[in-house]
Amino acid sequence: MAAAGLPDKVASRADLPGEVTIWEVGPRDGLQNEKSVVDLDVKLEFIDRLADAGLRTIEATSFVHPKWVPQLADAADLLAGLSKRDGVRYPVLVPNERGLDRALESGVTNIAIFASATETFAQKNLNRTLDSQFEMFDPVVSRARAAGLEVRGYVSMVFGDPWEGPVPVDQVVTVGRRLLDMGCSQLSLGDTIGVATPGQVEAIISAFGSPEALAVHFHDTYGQALANTLAALQCGVSTVDASAGGLGGCPYAESATGNLATEDLVWMLDGLGLSHGVDLNKLADTSAWMATRLGRPSPSRVVQALRG
Repeated sequence: MAAAGLPDKVASRADLPGEVTIWEVGPRDGLQNEKSVVDLDVKLEFIDRLADAGLRTIEATSFVHPKWVPQLADAADLLAGLSKRDGVRYPVLVPNERGLDRALESGVTNIAIFASATETFAQKNLNRTLDSQFEMFDPVVSRARAAGLEVRGYVSMVFGDPWEGPVPVDQVVTVGRRLLDMGCSQLSLGDTIGVATPGQVEAIISAFGSPEALAVHFHDTYGQALANTLAALQCGVSTVDASAGGLGGCPYAESATGNLATEDLVWMLDGLGLSHGVDLNKLADTSAWMATRLGRPSPSRVVQALRG
């Protein structure tokens, strides 16, 4: 049964930011693990619908080698075909200098790099050690900044690693600060396998000292993504990554349910009276439309309630 309506807004609490930036990752992180290749025209319409719903940061694609992520092999064509809108950013993920070359050729203005907080994942995902990954990132960041690009740094496995277990807080902070010192303007703290709890979130953010350059990226494997997001907001973080319709999965943990759904996030933010600029009905329509293209229901609880 469809929900009766949208949540009533309440006065924003003093311990929360008045405005939240939603960093939409559906077109990149959400689609990259899809086994069947999604048509370019569908991806372009998806991104355009997300912008029409009010999202102002939409991570469009990745210049990872097509051998590793076949779903995003059309990155250059996608960027060439985008109907870009004023006031909307379309960042792309780049893994190395070759990826940066391709991004620059496509005229991007925002890029992201993807680091690891643990030794094992750095070796498995980047073929680098925890320390030597920075040798790969340094020229990417320095060249991108010299070209006038904004650079975001992702840190994966922040709260737990399937091979190493819990990750020491000081290890996460060391990796994160190296990326910020290198020139990243923002750091997204990733709960890659969805094991974080609010107390861990508070501990990590507090250890950084200031939340101004931090964003959070939660997966909902254990149903904690919204609770963790609220904890981050209470710590002063004002940028939250999310994926329309809850698209995306985690290949490193059984029963992982993917990214925090943007609709679920918006429903909570509306209930808290926090500004975000997104039209929930348009967004839910977009995710329901995308679900039909993928041939399965949206995992977002809010999409199910509003469009079920």
